[in-house]
Amino acid sequence: MKFDLHTHTTLSDGALTPTELIQRAVDQQVDALAITDHDTVDAYRDLDVATSNIRLVSGVEFSTQWERRGIHVLGLNVDLGSEAINTGTQFQTGARLDRAGRIAANLDQMGIPDALSGARSFSAGSYIGRPHFARYLVDSGKVKDIESAFKKYLGDGKAGDVKQHWADLSQIIQWIRDANGVAVLAHPLKYKLTRTKLKRLLDDFLMAGGQGMEVISGQQSPQQTADMAHLCEFKNLLASCGSDFHAPGYRWGELGVFSALPDYLTPVWERF
Repeated sequence: MKFDLHTHTTLSDGALTPTELIQRAVDQQVDALAITDHDTVDAYRDLDVATSNIRLVSGVEFSTQWERRGIHVLGLNVDLGSEAINTGTQFQTGARLDRAGRIAANLDQMGIPDALSGARSFSAGSYIGRPHFARYLVDSGKVKDIESAFKKYLGDGKAGDVKQHWADLSQIIQWIRDANGVAVLAHPLKYKLTRTKLKRLLDDFLMAGGQGMEVISGQQSPQQTADMAHLCEFKNLLASCGSDFHAPGYRWGELGVFSALPDYLTPVWERF
């Protein structure tokens, strides 16, 4: 079976609706799909997959910080109706909306008014992130493209570089486990940590109750996969894989297009 356990929809920063995402996954011959929108499970509301010929795994991607660095934790196979997930997503949504308000205030001081309402117009749900501000900046003619929006206004050290007040790592993992889910460290290579720091992150993740890590996240080299697989085995973690799909043609990865997990690892879906 082909599992893709990391994807996004218009309910966070993806380009496809939940229904469109599922249809694309079917077209890509994905057998099991997790929708893991940022800090929300709204994509699962009123979603009918009875005729989609695909197994849907409930999921969410929570944001947090570790040693002042933003990291992400997937909650897979969570109970969507649990009090823990409801509490967690409400808290994170509040933190994200507060951040969006501060980004808009900073942009207003730079002569860009109404940025919050502009960003909200590009959001299909409660999630408002920097990609929505970027689209507003392009639409309003302030920049020519998304890349320029981040380079001039939203990237590190710019007006949109507002630090979030997320729940801490142990709290996020507790929410996931209280919802009978599996806590998985998302895309460890994306943080660009040294080997020593990555090992320390995994140790802290385990100490907080984390259970798995993404060995494969989108397209990566065989050496990167082997390296992450070695760490996963050494730390006795469950192995996960996903495309981190956001949009057709997105550089990070296409649905279901990545290598298979090494056979010697224990896949996370054995716990579902």
